[in-house]
Amino acid sequence: MHNSDNLQFLLNDPNLSADLKHIAQKVLDKQRITFDEGVLLYEQGELGYLGTLANYIREERHGDKTYFNRNFHIEPTNLCVYDCKFCSYSRLLKQKAEGWEYTMDEMFNMVTKYDGEPVTEVHIVGGVLPQYDVPFYQELFARIRAHRPELHIKALTPVEYHYIFKKAKIDYATGMRLMQEAGLDSIPGGGAEIFDPEIRDQISKDKCTADQWLAIHEEWHKLGGRSNATMLYGHIEAYKHRVDHMERLRQLQDKTGGFQTFIPLKFRNKDNQMSHVPEVSVIEDLRNYAVARIYLDNFDHIKAYWAMISRTTAQLSLNFGVDDIDGTLDDTTKIYSMAGAEEQHPGMSTKQVVELIKHVGRQPIERDTLYNVVTDYTNFVIGDEPKPQYYKLPVIN
Repeated sequence: MHNSDNLQFLLNDPNLSADLKHIAQKVLDKQRITFDEGVLLYEQGELGYLGTLANYIREERHGDKTYFNRNFHIEPTNLCVYDCKFCSYSRLLKQKAEGWEYTMDEMFNMVTKYDGEPVTEVHIVGGVLPQYDVPFYQELFARIRAHRPELHIKALTPVEYHYIFKKAKIDYATGMRLMQEAGLDSIPGGGAEIFDPEIRDQISKDKCTADQWLAIHEEWHKLGGRSNATMLYGHIEAYKHRVDHMERLRQLQDKTGGFQTFIPLKFRNKDNQMSHVPEVSVIEDLRNYAVARIYLDNFDHIKAYWAMISRTTAQLSLNFGVDDIDGTLDDTTKIYSMAGAEEQHPGMSTKQVVELIKHVGRQPIERDTLYNVVTDYTNFVIGDEPKPQYYKLPVIN
């Protein structure tokens, strides 16, 4: 099998350092790498070396399978009580003229607009405002659940939960139970940014801490719920901060097993308070996906968000540990387009997503939120579709 041949080739390379060979051998033996080895991969691992290791792990776990899903997105508001330096999306309350705040009925109407469409998930995430409180989300989730029971509700980050639970004077365990009872199915990975307190303090001072973020996921996992995790990279953090972030996730995953997918999110510098910070290169993006795949040995999936990094980079990422490119989408997702993402008006039909995956020799698999197979498109011929008006990509998932 060519996959392990490539790894053997690395192990026999006389020019490769003993340390890097040792890590390659650990990957071959399915042994966990240490924190220091994670930092070493960032500091010394060249693109080809990291790609070989990450692709070996990816193909051992998933073969050529590459997942995507069909969902739509509701962003309740882009106004926010917090002031994150990297955010190009939210508007502080003083900039209210540039903002939107949807009512309960407006959000519910967005759900009914997709009646009859083959979507499997609604993804709800946005800014933090006082009126969106625990009773508000209990009612919204319950209404969606009653209207379309099979639609998976993936909603709110720990940043939102921390705020609404504090306001309601309830602990995380109680709060997450109330959300689950109202109809919540899983929680997205946003708001993690970088866990290191020194960096977090500089880029998103006011919002929940790393420990609070992790505690909310832990309570959710205890209820049997699944969730995702993100990491915002490529700004003022050092490599050790990225590894520290993944280490904390790996430890919680050892404890609960509740995470499904890790999504590295690239810092984009347009129209935010960190515009002076240059963006990292595509090579660094690919290296970062690869290190994440190698380090997070207890996470099943690594996802690249194609609308943020471009279609071509998403295709390349499939050889660097990524097995999920998220989905088909229309043009109403604003969080990244406002930050200067590659795709300013992103839209891909199912056919286009399937072809994108097939062009690089991988198998396109439409999944639901919990990675059950909806349709295997490997040998499936899709007729012409209307331009997508509705499928959509969860933004910070």
